[in-house]
Amino acid sequence: MLVARKKLSFSIILSRSRSSSSIDRSKNLQQTSVKPPTIGGMAMIEEPLYPIAVLIDELKNDDIQLRLNSIRRLSTIARALGEERTRKELIPFLSENNDDDDEVLLAMAEELGVFIPYVGGVEHAHVLLPPLETLSTVEETCVREKAVESLCRVGSQMRESDLVDHFLPLVKRLAAGEWFTARVSACGVFHIAYPSAPDTLKTELRSIYSQLCQDDMPMVRRAAATNLGKFAATIESAHLKTDIMSMFDDLTQDDQDSVRLLAVEGCAALGKLLEPQDCVAHILPVIVNFSQDKSWRVRYMVANQLYELCEAVGPEPTRTELVPAYVRLLRDNEAEVRIAAAGKVTKFCRILNPELAIQHILPCVKELSSDSSQHVRSALASVIMGMAPVLGKDATIEHLLPIFLSLLKDEFPDVRLNIISKLDQVNQVIGIDLLSQSLLPAIVELAEDRHWRVRLAIIEYIPLLASQLGVGFFDDKLGALCMQWLQDKVHSIRDAAANNLKRLAEEFGPEWAMQHIVPQVLEMINNPHYLYRMTILRAVSLLAPVMGSEITCSKLLPVIITASKDRVPNIKFNVAKVLQSLIPIVDQSVAEKTIRPGLVELSEDPDVDVRFFANQALESIDNVMMSS
Repeated sequence: MLVARKKLSFSIILSRSRSSSSIDRSKNLQQTSVKPPTIGGMAMIEEPLYPIAVLIDELKNDDIQLRLNSIRRLSTIARALGEERTRKELIPFLSENNDDDDEVLLAMAEELGVFIPYVGGVEHAHVLLPPLETLSTVEETCVREKAVESLCRVGSQMRESDLVDHFLPLVKRLAAGEWFTARVSACGVFHIAYPSAPDTLKTELRSIYSQLCQDDMPMVRRAAATNLGKFAATIESAHLKTDIMSMFDDLTQDDQDSVRLLAVEGCAALGKLLEPQDCVAHILPVIVNFSQDKSWRVRYMVANQLYELCEAVGPEPTRTELVPAYVRLLRDNEAEVRIAAAGKVTKFCRILNPELAIQHILPCVKELSSDSSQHVRSALASVIMGMAPVLGKDATIEHLLPIFLSLLKDEFPDVRLNIISKLDQVNQVIGIDLLSQSLLPAIVELAEDRHWRVRLAIIEYIPLLASQLGVGFFDDKLGALCMQWLQDKVHSIRDAAANNLKRLAEEFGPEWAMQHIVPQVLEMINNPHYLYRMTILRAVSLLAPVMGSEITCSKLLPVIITASKDRVPNIKFNVAKVLQSLIPIVDQSVAEKTIRPGLVELSEDPDVDVRFFANQALESIDNVMMSS
């Protein structure tokens, strides 16, 4: 049952609008647009107003959709009321109206974040704080988060004096809130309040935040850990090593793993704020301990964040402390941790010198390539190709190529797919000759893979491979495959194969295509299965612009005209679409003498779709003739 709605003092508003001095303005409110406030000298977009009385009434309606509609049009109500009445009547009502459905409160929190122009600009921005403060204490998390976001947006625009007078007391009230929701929200606004605070208040704010880091409720400590990096970025360097690191130590030793893993996220942010020697003294020991934490979730977060810390601590601590920690994570008992660590292997290797990577990381990579978890192997396959430029040609040939081949033959299709999609990174390092000798047999084998996504990835890689291999090598090894894909059982493969032929014709030129592609494509137009015949029509429509007018008229067009007499309607209306696409390519005389008669015949077909597309194509011919 809905809580009884609070009466809105807008009865006063409506009665005022009917007084003798403002009757005309009341009529105008319901019939005209109101001039919107300006931001930076530019007027906001003017829109027709709802009848204002209706919108005001909807704010009190029992129907949630009507209330939601009215809340989303708060700017309309505010423009009609004017800045002063918005401050004195609308905003106080919204402050009291906090017993509504979460969806309405969420919309209200979002609207108030951009409401400064409607209350008279930044000098009156503080009037928006009471309703947002109320919203930041409600139980629903998404409402609180949106209210905190809007508080930060409003606070960042407020004048320094107003921040001291209004925003700082709000932060202290939230931080001292009896219910944990207020204290959770308080953590998110400290970084807005702190820079403008006097020195005495800054000390107090740091003390309050320290208390929040030790709060009895884990939810508050989680919020403190999440926002510690933002708060630390606003604090003077003198207090970073004392106050902030003390808070950080409390969070890293928390008995809740959900708090500790959020503290891990803060490590990288704090590491960038500290001097390298301070980072080594304060952050590095924590990370090394976290890499052996009893909770796999904490170790997972370390695996994700570790490479970011390497730059902060410098090369020597990385070699002595972080490399061993990373090796432990790569060999972790939990598959989820190994997945996270494997996914960062290339980024981590970029930070190290090649000798360190070969000595410490490569042995782990070899183990992961045959890991019992397919997801670990897939994560490794998605990044391992990026190691080739890092390690150089010799190390790639000696160490990485065998791993690539092993992953290319993996039983899990995603692993094979991830390797195929990044082959160009290896080609840049070892050259096409060695790539073709070592990996091409495996690629040809994958071209007939039972999983269609793997075949699709191979097709999409073929034009790049063709440009690198050259015409001769391509004809010998891959030419037959390209034709074979046109008759694949999966439509996506056939469509990609047709696009592939177009890209090959662009790469090797019309003469090569005329010799190696066009004859074989045209032979397939008589395939007994209509779906394959449709693929050939698609291929012809893609090849025609590349081949040019002469070959299109002499070789492609006659085959299309013949196909217009096919017994399957799907073929015939696709013929009409292909003929329409050929009109800009061929001469007008050909369009009139050859294409138009074929389309006229199709326009009299019994099938409605065939007639529709044929008439559409005939209109195109008429338009071309008229424009010429």
